[in-house]
Amino acid sequence: MDALTDRSPGPPRGPSARRAATVALTALAPLSWGTTYAVTTELLPPGHPLFAGLLRALPAGLLALAITRVLPRGDWWWKAAVLGVLNIGALFPLLFLAAERLPGGVAATLGAAQPLLVAGLATVALGDRPGAWRWLCGVAGMVGVGLVVLGPQARLDAVGVLAGLGGTAAMAGGVVLTKRWGRPAGVGPLTLAGWQLAVGGLLLLPLTLAIEGVPERIDAEAVGGYLWLGSMGGLIAYTLWFRGIGRLPVGATAPLVLLSPLVATVIGLFLGESLRPLQALGFALALAALLAAQFPAPPLSRRAVRARAGGRSAVGVRQEAGRSVSRVAPEPGATPEPGAPLPGGRPR
Repeated sequence: MDALTDRSPGPPRGPSARRAATVALTALAPLSWGTTYAVTTELLPPGHPLFAGLLRALPAGLLALAITRVLPRGDWWWKAAVLGVLNIGALFPLLFLAAERLPGGVAATLGAAQPLLVAGLATVALGDRPGAWRWLCGVAGMVGVGLVVLGPQARLDAVGVLAGLGGTAAMAGGVVLTKRWGRPAGVGPLTLAGWQLAVGGLLLLPLTLAIEGVPERIDAEAVGGYLWLGSMGGLIAYTLWFRGIGRLPVGATAPLVLLSPLVATVIGLFLGESLRPLQALGFALALAALLAAQFPAPPLSRRAVRARAGGRSAVGVRQEAGRSVSRVAPEPGATPEPGAPLPGGRPR
């Protein structure tokens, strides 16, 4: 069962087609996460975000363990625990705290900073030095999301901002460490997702019982909402997400999270909200940024190539000239050997 999630279905395809299919499947994860706000506000009991996070993580993680029947071995016990805390256990409470203390637009904009954090962390943990193209895509995506979701009544709360940045940093760290550690031999993305969801759910269990408890009433709509969050927004989404992290560069995976606030915006339009021209511009900018991040940087112009090559040549000539002078110039106070050339190459 686990092997099926790690295999590309269909006939053999070229590298470009396989990469496009991987990007599309990976994008389903943030697309489904973009429905979380609407599901939470429209279907779930109010005032119980931790309980929603618990039901999103723990049942899905236990189901994955029951399906795969594979437990971590060796150092993967602590690696799975670290990833589960970063991607699930710490992320969910911090995001819910940010959502409670900040307007949705501010929280979404803080989350859109994740590609920039991933680029910085990847430099340290992976030795991956992002070029100007990746930084540009990251900044453009964050600005675009900000234009879409930030309103004139946006207010800042110190605790909410720290929680939002903490959640963004936790997920960014989870992405980079997942890429660095990979997966154990013979372990597929479903198993890896199950480990992390179970760890995160077990961490959320005492927090939920101590802070919120169980809602007094759970109707049929709430049951449907919890099932959606635990299946498509939980086990399926994280399986596809970890599969994509393993196959794609982090510079291509991280910008896909911009899809979440964009999907939430589209759902809002169906629920009766409107989109101002500036918001439409931001939507287009964020979408263009995440699409551009899937491609390598555009080639330099001929003039830029010639200028860069000329700069390297000039430096090389100066270095070679310096080495030549150092070879022929006698040390101060030394007597030149008979017949040795004078500095500058002139014969004696």
